[in-house]
Amino acid sequence: MSVLIDTPVWPGPRGWLFAHLVSDSSYAELHDFARELGVPERAFDRDHYDIPEHLHARALALGAEHVTGKELVTRLRAAGLRRPRLRA
Repeated sequence: MSVLIDTPVWPGPRGWLFAHLVSDSSYAELHDFARELGVPERAFDRDHYDIPEHLHARALALGAEHVTGKELVTRLRAAGLRRPRLRA
């Protein structure tokens, strides 16, 4: 399994911190993992899921690999799965 998660450092709703969850293999793998984690599809943004800090440990227990934010983006780009935000 090639699901990656970084450290929850991004501020979000309810005062929670959020991490990014990606797959360096396929979007299908990512969606399946998120579903198993109990994350709604609305949390998917272009190429990743935003994961609240209280689900971080569960993601690791389910097999996600903890990586730095830089490594997460590097591996996502190398897999050809990075979808950058379009600038207006």
